[in-house]
Parts: sequence; structure tokens; C-alpha cells
Amino acid sequence: MNQHEKLNYVEFSAQDLEATKAFFQSSFDWVFVDYGSEYCAFSNQGLDGGFYKGQACSQTSNGAALLVFYSSDIEATQSKVLASGGRITKSIFEFPGGCRFHFEEPSGNEFAVWSEGR
Repeated sequence: MNQHEKLNYVEFSAQDLEATKAFFQSSFDWVFVDYGSEYCAFSNQGLDGGFYKGQACSQTSNGAALLVFYSSDIEATQSKVLASGGRITKSIFEFPGGCRFHFEEPSGNEFAVWSEGR
């Protein structure tokens, strides 16, 4: 259900839409709907969104927001990310309240995964 003045949708640029879709399908079981050859959308992932064909990528080093997944088994999730073609940019590290790692998907967008602990 859409909520008034709450975050509802996020969009990312993707240099390689097919590789990006395959990565998220394999790593996180996402399902996509294609809207032509230059846009695809996902839903029911905590926040709906999409990827559009473009050369830019979302990186925190450039001031982009970091979207963070939750995992109850962070090591298993990290293994899935690697097996699906992701690149770990920050290995699992501890912080007050848990641990997390950062990764890039095939189009270069940065995400993170956190858990309460290992």
C-alpha cells in the first residue's frame, strides 16, 4: 500500500541491464518486468524500483545514498553475491549492533548487506 509522503521507489542507472538483472535474480531472487529495452522494474523487495540504461553508477564515494540489504546469514549472502558475479568492495566488518559488507553489482552500483552478527 502506498503511504503518503513515504519513500516509495528507487531508480538506478545500469550499464548492462541484462547482467544487472541476472545478478539480482541469482543473488536475491528478484523478479523483473521489462518496459522496453532500456528499463526494467522490480517490486516486493522492501522498496520497489527499477534500472534504466545509463553509464553512471551509484557509489557512496560520489555522495550517492547506500541501500542496505538485511541478511540473517551474512556469510551465505556474501557467497551468493560472489557466485552471482558481484564484487566485494568492503569485506565483512563489525560495527556497534552488527556487521556488514559492501559490494558492487555488474553495472557498478554499490550496495551493502548487514546482519546482527555472525
